[in-house]
Order: sequence, then structure tokens, then C-alpha cells
Amino acid sequence: MLTRAFHIFTFLLIITGLNAQTKFTVSGKITDATTGEDLVGVSIFEKGTTTGTVTNNYGFYSLTLSNSPHTIQISYMGYNSITKELALNKDISLNLKLDPSAIGLNEVVVNSVRKDRNITSTDMGVERLEVKELETIPVLLGEKDILKTIQLLPGISAASEGSSGFTVRGGSIDQNLILLDEAPVYSASHLMGFFSVFNSDALKNMSVYKGGIPSQYGGRASSVLDITMKDGNNQNFSASGGIGLISSRLTLEGPIIKDKMSFIVSGRRSYADLVGKATGFLDDNMNLFFYDLNAKLNYKINDKNRIYLSGYFGQDDFGFGNIGLSWGNTTGTMRWNHLFSNKLFSNTTAIYSNYSYGFNLTDNVTMGSGIEDIGLKQDFTYYLNPKNTLRFGFNSTYHSFNPGKLLNGNTDSEEIILEEKHAYESAIYVSNSQKISDNFSAEYGARISMYNQVGAGWSNQYDDNNVKVDSIYYNNKELMKSYFEFEPRISLNYQLSSSSSVKASYNRMAQYLHLLSNSTSGQPTDTWMTSTQNIKPTIASQFALGYFQNFADNKYEFSVEGYYKDMQNVLDYEDGTNVMLNANIEANILSGTGRSYGAEFYLKKKYGKLNGWISYTLARTENKIEGINDNKWYPSKFDKTHDFSIVANYELSKRWSVSTSWVYYTGNAVTFPSGKFEFDGQVLPYYTERNGYRMPDYHRLDLNFHLKGKETKKFESSWDFSFYNLYNRKNAYTINFQESETVPGTTEAVKLSLFGIVPSITWNFKF
Repeated sequence: MLTRAFHIFTFLLIITGLNAQTKFTVSGKITDATTGEDLVGVSIFEKGTTTGTVTNNYGFYSLTLSNSPHTIQISYMGYNSITKELALNKDISLNLKLDPSAIGLNEVVVNSVRKDRNITSTDMGVERLEVKELETIPVLLGEKDILKTIQLLPGISAASEGSSGFTVRGGSIDQNLILLDEAPVYSASHLMGFFSVFNSDALKNMSVYKGGIPSQYGGRASSVLDITMKDGNNQNFSASGGIGLISSRLTLEGPIIKDKMSFIVSGRRSYADLVGKATGFLDDNMNLFFYDLNAKLNYKINDKNRIYLSGYFGQDDFGFGNIGLSWGNTTGTMRWNHLFSNKLFSNTTAIYSNYSYGFNLTDNVTMGSGIEDIGLKQDFTYYLNPKNTLRFGFNSTYHSFNPGKLLNGNTDSEEIILEEKHAYESAIYVSNSQKISDNFSAEYGARISMYNQVGAGWSNQYDDNNVKVDSIYYNNKELMKSYFEFEPRISLNYQLSSSSSVKASYNRMAQYLHLLSNSTSGQPTDTWMTSTQNIKPTIASQFALGYFQNFADNKYEFSVEGYYKDMQNVLDYEDGTNVMLNANIEANILSGTGRSYGAEFYLKKKYGKLNGWISYTLARTENKIEGINDNKWYPSKFDKTHDFSIVANYELSKRWSVSTSWVYYTGNAVTFPSGKFEFDGQVLPYYTERNGYRMPDYHRLDLNFHLKGKETKKFESSWDFSFYNLYNRKNAYTINFQESETVPGTTEAVKLSLFGIVPSITWNFKF
């Protein structure tokens, strides 16, 4: 059946590409004239028509036109546009360099492509951010943070106070696929979640997909965050960085061979431990710091071949004396771009990713866990004609899971070593982006994924009381359990006018990896787990419908999107489950169904002295799992009814600007005791419904003043003065219940707040 469907799909594409008229192709790469960076999403359109294309993630484009004179317009927000007169009588290779515009330097750009792409494209539930937008948005301790910024967008919410963990349309933290130069990042936080691992100085751009997710992405049930590192300046050497209250950063980039080979190295290190010890806030035996390093090398072999090598290395250290916790990520990517023809673009990627954490409990006792990936991806883009762009490819990843181990140097003490688990995750995909008519366009396709858990290892079977009744041993690489999923995707756009459109999308996603956690915010001690015979993959099917409207020559954008997401095999735990070093954790995991639905409203002013956006999300997320809450629907711990954000930036003068953000959202759903009872001389809490209570509502105002220093031809500088939680709101991080100290025999709720008002200052420089 699948083979027949593929043949029909291919036949339709061939039919749409047939045309009796002779045609020729103009293709090439578009880069930044000052740095040589590839520009993603540049619009290349024939003047006065809807015929055109955009550059891919590597700056490549291909456009096939009739053999007659054409006027081509090349435009990219923040850059000077170019108009080219072409007399096509043969295929042409045309590489272009765009100059940044003076006006663009003062713009805060959310969508760095043609001004009306939100109206004309099939993108739905998609946001793209330029890293330069992070420069003025106020965040905790003045540290620019891409994960904190996306939490201000509709449908995306912070997992908890100060956390870089985020949830998308009610999904859990592990349901977000985070990619850095195509390598998965499994723990994206520093300092217990208060900072992300992404140093903004090393990043070029990012895209977050909440719905209408393209077929080339898979493996998670809720969203994709695709982050691209800078390629390195291939024109001139430059250095940039900053010095803040708790961390400093330095970035070096430049050409090794001008126009052919360049590098970038970017490092960041916190010194909260040094400041704390110097001020007496921290003990001399205490460690509290993180560091990260980004590096990338790219080499243009010739016009048809290019190689990229990139990596990330990061580590956290938190401890006191011989007791401590450390965790970190390592990723590596090697990519080969090859142009088979002026219509067929290829990208081959080898990927490595490793995340691990370790405890030092005493001098002799250590505990740790982690996950390691080795993968290969092959992606093709075939520019069939101006109305059809075909994408297809495959990928395969070998996962190695270390669920946990407790090692003891004292030979007379017990050690706990949980069995490692292994699996292969593979997929093939195909999709087509088609301009069906002047007003109607579509992107449709499918992804076929397969997951194979393999040995060596034991497969356990449990009875209805969760007691292990049997075990089967599998040898090395022997197949233990297989899953197979068909994941169709489609996005539609009907353009009502030049400034408005209606869009609809559907996508089905399969997630085979699961994060075992007792927290909502995501902690470094959370454990990744494979799908097994007892733990099935989570399947999410999402429908979305939206209306998009631009005003005042695309200066203002408005959109409203409604969505409904149905989820199968949603995981939760039996009451009292401990996820750490639990050899029979599979017996304590329950699964059922989930549903998430809501509406997202978004109003954005893209440029001008005053710019920014307002976002509001009204949503509901519920689970129904046998064995929990009397088998009735109950709110997910990530359910938030209301989520409201305002971001505003105002240019006071040529040197001074001010930015502010205000957030408000409904408190997380939590399980609190409904009462207490006495048993065997002990007073115990009594629980009723799961997640039947709410944390207090959360709100906060942040403020940032940005001052540009006096610029010279060779040096730039700026200052940021930030205030996090300006009106000193004592938001609840946790609420615990304990016996009252003033009224014995009664129980009182005790609220813990992490941050009051937090001022910060940062000096930034570039030369």
C-alpha cells in the first residue's frame, strides 16, 4: 500500500512539472556581504508575480523560469534589496551578496524574511527569531537567552519560575526536540535550569515549530526548536563579548582562507562561585559555576561542495566539599553540502550527542546517568519547478541509555548498576511544497518511522499488580521490541487578499524516548528512557486552523490560531513512585490518553521607534489514565488556562533604548493534600484528586535600558542595565505543608519564592 501511494505521489509531481515551453534555471547562494554568513529565507521573486522561492538553511536557492527576459527581486528584511534583469537562454549560476541596511539596524525583527511571508507561506504555528532580537529583551541577571525569549511567544510557556525549560501547547518538557546544528540537545539548562546552554553570541537564527511541523522533523510529540550556529566571518577577523555580574563571554571569528574557509569559537564562563566567595556569600569549599564552548569550521571546496564541522561542549559544577553534582552536554556535527545539479541540493550529516550527569555523595560513593546518540542524516531538496519544491531523505540514530548506577568504593557496601538499554531509531520522509494557484498553496508529505529496541538486556513482564513474573534475556543487537508509525503532515494556505489569509494544518508525531522526572521544570537529574515492551511510544495528532492579517504595509501582524491535539500513550506515575535508580520503573509507569486544545492570539509591530508584540494563549490540557484519579480526566501538570505576555521596545535616542516585558499566567496544576489522618501513631497526608489544586497565579515585570557606546571604525560597545521582577513580586516556586509552629496540631502552607527584584549590568563589546 505504501509503495503504491509513493508511486502515485511521484507521478503527480512529474505531471505538475511537465510543460511544453523551454525553461532554464537560475540558482546560487546568497550571503551577507560583510560577514559571508549564509542568509536563510531570502525571497527571490519575479517582479509583479507570485512566482518565486526562498533560500534554504544553507543560503541556496533555485528558480526555473521560461526562456524570456525576467526582472528578479531579491529581498531580505534588514538588508538592501537587489533587482536583477535576466535574459534566460541557458541555466545560470548567480551568487549574490546582500548589504545590511542602515534602517534594519534599528529594527527588532521576529520574522527575518519577506515582510508578508506570514500571509503567503503555509507556515503555521511557526516562529523565527533573529539572534539580534535578544539584545534588548530583559532577562534574569542580564544574560541573553534564546529559550527565555521564546517563552514570550504564544503557545510556549515557562515550565517554572526562572527555568529555561519550556512547554508547548500543553506538552511536557521532553516532548520538545531541541537541535543545535542538527544535533539533539537533551538537557538545555545551566545552574539548575535558570540559564540555557545556548550562548547567543555563537548563534545565527532559530525556528520553533508548534504545529504544521515539516516531514523532515520527527521524534517528539509537541514541538521542534531548530537552532543554527554562525558559520564564521569569512571576510574579516572580529572579536566580541561581554562582561556581566555572574558570567563573561568571548567570541572570535574570521577567515582562514578568505571567501573559502572560516572559523568561529565562542566561550562563556560563569563566576558566581568566585563572586560569592569574595563577598562571603558562599563558603570556600563550595563550587557553583558553568562553562560552555561553541566551535565551527566551514570550508568551501568549490561551487558544488562545502563542508561544515561544528561542536558544543558544556559543563555545570555544583557542590560543597566532597559532595556535588555535575552535568553536561557534548555535541558534534559534520555536514557535507553537495549540489548534484542546479535543481538538486543534498545535505549529508553525521551527528554525535552525549548528555550525562554524576553525583558525588561522599568520597567513595558516586551516582550517574546519561544518554548517547550516534546518527546519520541524508536530506535532499529538489526544485522541480517554481510551483513545486520536493524534499525527501532518511535518518538513523543509535541510542545508548544509561538509566543509572550507584558505585561505592567501599567493597563491603552494595552497588546498584541498572542495565544499559539500546535502540535504533530510523525514518524516511518525503514532502512537497506546492503553489496550486495564485491564492492557494500547500505543503504535504509523510514520515515513516521505525524504532527497534535491541539487546543485550532483559525484557521484564509484570502482572496486574505490577509484580515481575518473567524475564527474557536478549543477546547483543538481538531485536527485543519494534514499533512502526506512519506520520502524515499537511499545511494549507488560502490567501483571501494581499494582506490576509486562512491556514489549516494537520500533523501526526511519534515519540519513542521518554524523560522520567518527578519535577515540572526539568532537572539535570532527570533520566531518559527508551520505549520497551511495557512502555509504548507517545503518539500526538494535532489539527490547527488560523487567520492571519497584516496592516499598514505589513508593519503590523495579527494572527489567531486554534488547535486540538489528541495524544495516545501519555505517561504518568503511580502515587509515590521514585524514578531514580528504580530497576522496575516500568512497573510503576501508567499510560493513557491526553488532549490539549486552545486558542493563541498574537499582535506584533515589527519596526519603528516603538515595536514589540502582545501574545495571549487560552488553553486546556488534560489526561485520562487508568489507575489515576478514579480513571477520570484530570489537568496535566503543564496545564495553564491563561498565558499573557507583552514585549515593548522603544528607541529613546540614537544611543538610548528601553525594553520591557510583562508576563502573567495561571499557576500550574498540582496535587496538594486534601486533609490528614492518623495511622499507627503517625499523622499522614490524605490525597484525593490528581492535580486538583493550583499554584498561585504568576506575574512579573522586567525592564532593560540599552546604551550604545561611541562607535569607531574598529570598535563598538554597549551597556545593558536590567531589572528582573521590577515590582518585587514574591511568586511561589514551591508550596510545602508542615505543622504550624504557632498553633500546634494544625497544618500550614509554606511558600518558597526564589527571586525578588534582581538588578544587573552588562558591558558588551565588538572589534
